[in-house]
Amino acid sequence: MTDVQTGRPPVTDWATDYDIFDEAYITDPYGIWDELRERCPIAHTERWGGSWLPTTYEDVTAIARDIENFPSGNGISVVPPPQGQGPGEQGAPGGPPPLLAQGVPPISADPPLHTWTRRLILPTMSPARVDEYEVFTRDLCRTLVDQFLADGRGDVAAGYAQQIPVRVIGHILGVPESMAPVFTEWVRDVLEFAHDAERRMRGITGILTYLTGALDERVANPTDDFISELLQSEHDGRPIERPVVMGMCALLLIAGIDTTWSSIGSAMWHLATHPDDRRRLVNEPELMSTAVEEFLRAYAPVTMARRLSHDVEFQGCPMKAGDRILMNFPAANRDPKAFPDADKVILDRQVNRHVAFGAGIHRCAGSNLARMELRVAIEEFITRIPEFSLEEGGTVTWAGGQVRGPREVPVVLG
Repeated sequence: MTDVQTGRPPVTDWATDYDIFDEAYITDPYGIWDELRERCPIAHTERWGGSWLPTTYEDVTAIARDIENFPSGNGISVVPPPQGQGPGEQGAPGGPPPLLAQGVPPISADPPLHTWTRRLILPTMSPARVDEYEVFTRDLCRTLVDQFLADGRGDVAAGYAQQIPVRVIGHILGVPESMAPVFTEWVRDVLEFAHDAERRMRGITGILTYLTGALDERVANPTDDFISELLQSEHDGRPIERPVVMGMCALLLIAGIDTTWSSIGSAMWHLATHPDDRRRLVNEPELMSTAVEEFLRAYAPVTMARRLSHDVEFQGCPMKAGDRILMNFPAANRDPKAFPDADKVILDRQVNRHVAFGAGIHRCAGSNLARMELRVAIEEFITRIPEFSLEEGGTVTWAGGQVRGPREVPVVLG
């Protein structure tokens, strides 16, 4: 039997045949994770080329930190890439060249490439630089809130959360704000629709084509943006190779947009559906710091992957070379053995060692930026619109796969 909408057979056993693109998983994965922790706790599937899905905090963090057995340089996508687009591939006949011969370092790289490319990114994401970006972000959020106030309603996912990170990243890259809708679609193609080969290739090609032109332009006319900074940087006394620069810029686009808008959207959905939490945060703004961390824990959006280069046995699971291990950070953050009342959002949770940004050497280099965007987005909205709720009869939709978050959250003000 095949699902009419997806063309894929429905999941009958999450422990042996899971599908992270299944509508049930996208809509409400929490019960599935709870079941798997009791039964497995590492699930397996043959779908999408075969992969494993750990669900406990202990297992996910152990795998994330073990870069010898679970490398990143062999592929980080939760599904196989389009033909010719995998690590080390030269491109499919008649198709585009692989999306950046060096991948998207540092996240897709192992040392030593990982080490020095991460070092190049960190200054751009330093607390001091993020403070500078906050001015732009706050002005942007205020403009977006103006529209909600004018209309008396709006979509806090599509009309607010989705609009913020793409413009902040564009500001850092030095690209026109008019490109924001195009960037959004490309990133959705690559992540949200990774299971659709045609859409995924469209996103890959779009990003590759844009970056090629942007790099050419910066070579001819350098500016003070991130692209120009990389082009003017050196490693071991030599300019950084163009494929590495393109990969690092692509990473900023892919990793810095959908992930953060999903986090913002999830937080806004929570505040729209949990009035007690919303009113408490309005009345006790000193809770914002712990609340941001709790939203990140409870609604962590990102599932990364590692692809094995050799056979590994982990927790009794016979993992084979070529298998993907899905770094299920969202499930780890909901593990009751790691977090008391893990299924509850506690705005003043004091001990919160969540892994929304990953763990080990690949922990997100842009965490300072993401935290700022989430904090400012919430602050600016609830300060001016302290009362809002889901629109009666409105439909809330979620997207999933490598990044999970709400795509439609219609609200009314007051």
